[in-house]
Amino acid sequence: MKLLKVSIVLIAIIALSAFTSLDSPGYKVGDIATDFNLENVDGNMVSLSNYPESKGFIIIFTCNTCPYAVAYEDRVVALNKKYAALGYPVIAIMPNSPTASPGDNMDAMKARAKAKGFNFPYLLDKGQKVYPEYGASRTPHVYVLQKTNKGNQVKYIGAIDDNYQHPESVNQKYVENAVDALLAGKPIQETHTRAIGCTIKV
Repeated sequence: MKLLKVSIVLIAIIALSAFTSLDSPGYKVGDIATDFNLENVDGNMVSLSNYPESKGFIIIFTCNTCPYAVAYEDRVVALNKKYAALGYPVIAIMPNSPTASPGDNMDAMKARAKAKGFNFPYLLDKGQKVYPEYGASRTPHVYVLQKTNKGNQVKYIGAIDDNYQHPESVNQKYVENAVDALLAGKPIQETHTRAIGCTIKV
């Protein structure tokens, strides 16, 4: 009986570890995000400043190897297809250390981007300098930014939606709701949700 109780506690701890704390370090909603300059899978360097006509960005920290990230790949492609033309392109950043996670090295990223038809930049956070600034702790972890006269302001942080396993059963499309509100000039109703995914490998 005692062993059963210990097992239940351990399972609960593991399950909870898939979720981020709402108080993780890094950017908070309202902060101005610093620009970056990271290598894309096509060999070019990409910065937010490369998008002078954009209204903002959907920044997604993701990777090749996390089951949660893989489950969201088609939805990330769909987000860019829907919102890039409206001024909110997706920029995906791979934050894991390729040494700790060889399946996330640049060659693997190139292969994954080609196989899945990624229609957005897929950048390597070389030296793992960008994700700590944002406060990302999971893959995937999303930050919606809006251009303001002060810079790119963080407007939403968290999950893509409320059901990573079953896209057809999603009730709340957090990122879409946030971007739709920004496009309509309305307040975002839910600016921060818990991101669910794998821990970033260092």
